[in-house]
Amino acid sequence: MPAFVPPPVPLLRPLLRLQTLDRGDGLLGLRPHGRLGPRGAPLSLMQLFLADAAGGPPWPCPPEGQAGPHGPWIQQLLALGAQPLRADHLQWRQPPAAAPGRAWTLLLEEDFGDFVTDVLPRLAAEGWVVERLPGFAHEPQPVSAWHLGLSAEGAGVSEAVPRLGAPRQRGSWLLSLGLEVQGERLDLAPLMANLLRRDKRWLDAVALEAIEDDDVIFLRAPGGRRFHTPAAPLKQLMRHLLSLVTPRQLDGKGPLRLSEWQAQQLALFDEDRGRWQFHGQQALEGLVARLREAGRPAPVLHPEGLGLRLRDYQLQGLAWLQYLGQHGLGGILADDMGLGKTAQTLAHLWLEKQSGRLAQGALLVLPTSLLFNWAQEAARVCPGLRVATWHGAPRGQALPDCDLLLCSYGLVWRDLRVLSGRDWDWLVLDEGQAVKNPASRTARALRRLPSRQRLVLSGTPLENHLGELWAHFDFLLPGFLGDARGFSRHWRKPIEEGGDGRRARWLAARVRPFMLRRLKEEVAPELPPLTELRTLLTLPLPQRQLYEGVRVAADHMVRRILARQGLEGGLISVLDAMLRLRQLCCDPRLIEEVPARLGEGVKLAWLREHLPDLLRQGRRVLVFSQFARMLDLVEALLTELKLPALRLSGETPERQRGERVARFQACECPLMLLSLKAGGVGLNLTAADTVIHLDPWWNPAVQAQASARAHRIGQDKPVFVHQLLVQGSIEERILALQVRKKALADGVMGVDGAAELLKFSAADLEGLLAPLPALEEGEDEPEGA
Repeated sequence: MPAFVPPPVPLLRPLLRLQTLDRGDGLLGLRPHGRLGPRGAPLSLMQLFLADAAGGPPWPCPPEGQAGPHGPWIQQLLALGAQPLRADHLQWRQPPAAAPGRAWTLLLEEDFGDFVTDVLPRLAAEGWVVERLPGFAHEPQPVSAWHLGLSAEGAGVSEAVPRLGAPRQRGSWLLSLGLEVQGERLDLAPLMANLLRRDKRWLDAVALEAIEDDDVIFLRAPGGRRFHTPAAPLKQLMRHLLSLVTPRQLDGKGPLRLSEWQAQQLALFDEDRGRWQFHGQQALEGLVARLREAGRPAPVLHPEGLGLRLRDYQLQGLAWLQYLGQHGLGGILADDMGLGKTAQTLAHLWLEKQSGRLAQGALLVLPTSLLFNWAQEAARVCPGLRVATWHGAPRGQALPDCDLLLCSYGLVWRDLRVLSGRDWDWLVLDEGQAVKNPASRTARALRRLPSRQRLVLSGTPLENHLGELWAHFDFLLPGFLGDARGFSRHWRKPIEEGGDGRRARWLAARVRPFMLRRLKEEVAPELPPLTELRTLLTLPLPQRQLYEGVRVAADHMVRRILARQGLEGGLISVLDAMLRLRQLCCDPRLIEEVPARLGEGVKLAWLREHLPDLLRQGRRVLVFSQFARMLDLVEALLTELKLPALRLSGETPERQRGERVARFQACECPLMLLSLKAGGVGLNLTAADTVIHLDPWWNPAVQAQASARAHRIGQDKPVFVHQLLVQGSIEERILALQVRKKALADGVMGVDGAAELLKFSAADLEGLLAPLPALEEGEDEPEGA
């Protein structure tokens, strides 16, 4: 028989033949040699041939060496991790009649799974021919069925659905994910975790939709097994899991633990029964049906026994609160400041008592400065409600027998053991933004308090960033917005950093059923107008020179901090540098090292000129500042001018706060000085018709809250709000940031026009630390504009 003569090299192309040998072929295993350790059967190997493009028989690789036309492709195999095998490396029970010739394998048998799914397609694209002999063990297998099981923890799927809004330790669901291959049921969760690590597209909602439904996706199982599937069913799964679980949770063993809110979101899998087999669907449908059948809140009649007449919108708010109670839901009453959240809540608790649903009472947690206000309002609005104030837990003291217990935020974590001794019917947070940091001791303690239902009262549920909104819902409905990391990845970063208005609208649609927010102009058009007046003041030359010196030093320091630590790492130092500039705008004496010769600040000079006139006109004035030292300077000025004034700040004893508010409301004194923190929330100061803000705060909602102390239900006079600002300074530039923070809140709380959704950035610092504008020639005295 004539010898085989290979055709010219250009007509040849590499052919890779794959096969698996096992004990049925007589193979016992592999002797250790080189980088290969001992290995038992089965053993997969590959052989290299040169295929004749003209259709002739393949030319086998010569026994030794890398010379000749096979050489380049042998080098490529070695670069891909192939390990050479010789015939004497193989151990046989009985040598076969035709042992394989020159061959290669991989370091581990399980490495063939990735080699087949990742490497072979690349080789085929380069012109290689790939043959798989019958019995090759690493051929990817198609997924034949998908399974998703859902059951109540500690109960069968046919048992009662857990109650909505329960704390984490109650009402948990167990989720199991599975796939079926040739009749074998496998756990899908670790396979999905592996896919998410390899391909980040599956973690991003936008990138996920860009994956074609018929793209082939390979799933990797331990031991080198590989499965393939069209992308469509996995896309459907990830659409629902994106905000529910993390890759780390998928990596764990056993079923995934979900809250009842997370479980409810999986109901949409029912849209494609032909693809997913949903186990536990009956129990889940019962959960979803409770909301679907509930419909809109039913109107309520005006409760008997109230000490005031509720307005129509307040009755609607009461109906909404009753709706929450009937269906075991939590929510945020987020009405604009001054629309009577206190009255609506008290009326709701009164109805709960009349209906017999307040047997264990309600716990209301609030800032210390508002204890007297709530006690006073409860006596006026619901005289039949038994109200007590918690002042601490001496040894052995039990909880008082009452319908409503008032407790300050500062006492919750200290007296958690005592307060946890009762399973409260309602746990209510007033000014809930006070615990917007979920990692704080108070926030952690509040989550541990046992309660049947929960409610948050806040005119500003979103002040600075979306993490605050997540914190509220994590307290109210654990799991409704996923965990903190998932929420940040899928909602907060795209909205705040990417300005994703569409996603902001999606988030607004998700939270809107559990948040009731009405604005003054919508429901109380009879309120007299509120007029905001921005007064720009110019620093005198000595103070201007001082401001510029401090600004230049702050600018240099901030740039060094940003270069070394970044904005997040050096934020405290950056804010401290800007604090000095803001203090200089108020009055140079707020900085101790400043020489006294610089004199009075421009804002005190404005008060000296205008306050006496305002009081002579019969105005009743509130003066706000965030700096206690600034209020001291104002008090000294008023003493000099012989103008009487009341003061309410964090240093005011609790028992005196109610008395001072009552004196102002009774018109005993026409002027009150308030700190922004202690006097900016919860107080009713409708006797005032003029509000003066001596310094702007970063968040517009905080200032609006303070102005709303005067402009609220019960006000019958027009209200004028004066904002004093130093022209061209950090104060004026803070207002631009306020606009963006308001856009963020409006966009997520359902108000249209959220065009600017970006967060505070390093670029903002340059604007805040920009120099003052040049003075006109001869301009060296302060003047108002």
